[in-house]
Amino acid sequence: MKRKITQFLLEWKESSYRKPLILQGARQVGKTYSILDFGKTYYENVAYFNFETNPSLIKTFDESLEPSYLIPILSRIASQTIVREKTLIVFDEVQLCERAVTSLKYFCEDASEYHVIVAGSLLGVAVNRTKFSFPVGKVDIKTLYPMDLEEFLQAHGEDDLIAKIRDCFDSDTPMPSALHDAAMNYYRQFLVVGGMPDCVSKFVVTKDYILVRHTQQMILTSYLNDMSKYNQTNEIKKVRMVYDNITVQLSKKNTRFQYKLIKKGGRAAEFENAIEWLTLSGIVTRIYHIENIMKPLENYRDIDSFKTYVSDVGLLCAKKEIVAEDVLYLSDELNDFKGGMTENYVYCQLLANDYSCFYWSSKRSAEVDFIIQRKGKIIPIEAKSADNTKAKSLGIYIETYKPEYAIKIAGKNFGFEKGIKTIPLYAAFCI
Repeated sequence: MKRKITQFLLEWKESSYRKPLILQGARQVGKTYSILDFGKTYYENVAYFNFETNPSLIKTFDESLEPSYLIPILSRIASQTIVREKTLIVFDEVQLCERAVTSLKYFCEDASEYHVIVAGSLLGVAVNRTKFSFPVGKVDIKTLYPMDLEEFLQAHGEDDLIAKIRDCFDSDTPMPSALHDAAMNYYRQFLVVGGMPDCVSKFVVTKDYILVRHTQQMILTSYLNDMSKYNQTNEIKKVRMVYDNITVQLSKKNTRFQYKLIKKGGRAAEFENAIEWLTLSGIVTRIYHIENIMKPLENYRDIDSFKTYVSDVGLLCAKKEIVAEDVLYLSDELNDFKGGMTENYVYCQLLANDYSCFYWSSKRSAEVDFIIQRKGKIIPIEAKSADNTKAKSLGIYIETYKPEYAIKIAGKNFGFEKGIKTIPLYAAFCI
């Protein structure tokens, strides 16, 4: 399957300023597959080392961090010669060997001719910061997220449909109704399947939602296991309580995170570490309320007011035990959850495009789902699960701040009217 990360990796390979690369992200988002596929395509050979399947590797890094010492030994372990510029060196599950991460400093300073990529799922929570020296300034860092809807369409061989969607996005002209309906059907499928590569590949071949759901449940189980493995004993229960509660939060009309919904009398002091753990692990993400629409947006965030989203909308549906038919046929029984699910989907598409997102609310209870900076302009985005819902909050925002334009994402076809660019839900990846 094609992944957009490949283009980034190719630019990294060819850059004269290249440093060892840390590719991070939640479990099962496709880090190892993407790296190995890239290595096999653009290098003569790949020297792959996994600290989980071969824990004896850790002893090698305990002995020395110097590339001049490591390269001959790694060549012997891999049973192949590691050649400058021609071999891609891959360290996988690197969170299990902190000294391997530290060694990247020396690869950068003393052996930059070697191409090194390391992958880890829980780097933010697994390393011991009191003993671990992170190679600040000596590495490039990239986060890989689950597949977005464009990659989902590519996996289905729908390159022509993607091209038409992008053309209509750029020109603000409606899609032909047949193509619009087909794209909306893919969007609803994506809500159920999500963007975890294993789930997508199985769905493309089988179209079996039960098989996909089983795969999702296995991923969720691995997340629960990580919560126990990489956490302090007194925090495990809190982390699981927060994670279980996020789907409840998204079912509320006001999706702003509320501690009291976790348990009666819940407070930030009790659960903020649990939220931080989930965020660092990549399992959930959060966006903050923004108090003033001014640059830089980061300066005006309210750290006490935020929303949380699950990293993958398919896992969200699996965790909520939502059956495929209810999403595919827009069951009224999902009405309370549709808004939060749509927000979660849109946010994942924006995150995949590396946007920093915030949300805005007024004293009159108006709320705009996302505020981003696009091409130097501050742009408000409202996400709607239906095609006939008015964006009243967006109108209040426009009246107050007069942006160059606003974006409304809904089930409606493309269009542009009264300063609002309407985008169908399936086209959020174009932003």
